[in-house]
Amino acid sequence: MKLYDYVLSPSCYKVRLMAALAGVKLSIRPVDFHPGSEHRGPELMTLNPAGSIPILEDGDLVLTESSAMLVYLAATAAPQWLGNDTAMHAARVQQWISFSHRLTASLGAARLHEMLLRPGNIDALQGQGTAALRELEAGLVEQSIRGQRFLALDRPTVADIACFPYAALAPDGGVSLDPYPAIRLWSRAIRAVEGFIEMPGIHRLHELKPEPIPEGGEA
Repeated sequence: MKLYDYVLSPSCYKVRLMAALAGVKLSIRPVDFHPGSEHRGPELMTLNPAGSIPILEDGDLVLTESSAMLVYLAATAAPQWLGNDTAMHAARVQQWISFSHRLTASLGAARLHEMLLRPGNIDALQGQGTAALRELEAGLVEQSIRGQRFLALDRPTVADIACFPYAALAPDGGVSLDPYPAIRLWSRAIRAVEGFIEMPGIHRLHELKPEPIPEGGEA
């Protein structure tokens, strides 16, 4: 499989991460997204008229949506990541995959505005991102009450990979993760999964600072 990739793109990172976790070897084709705008050049526009990356090629199959790539990689090599144990489990996974698009549209756009000076109403984007993080936090708190660390099940699924990068990189867009302890703990749980790989701005578990001890707690 060939991935048209930009190393600083959270959407591209999702695909690299899922491939690593599923044990799929990718051929990486770097794309000069910034400043070269190669994704809008004739070669890549032929593959993806939307002018976006990532793009995944596998023989005659060309995928241009990262969520579809996650599902394809899991279905190909690690079906346990799909969460298809029951209809309810599959629906929970799909619901969080759909939710991940809100993280991209808000936190992702705020990050592009702050880092690459892309146009956008930064106050509105940060407000939308904060609302999405609150929803993510609430979902993770509900899961913790059930005794589960991950979004849809008691184990990681493509839903977690779909949501993780843009949530983890929220501070790049000026949105702090300090108010969201459940998100921070979930982020650590993902980093602890065997096969986890990092990207710039997302470190491995051993490189993170310890979580602060709650007031009145013990060291």
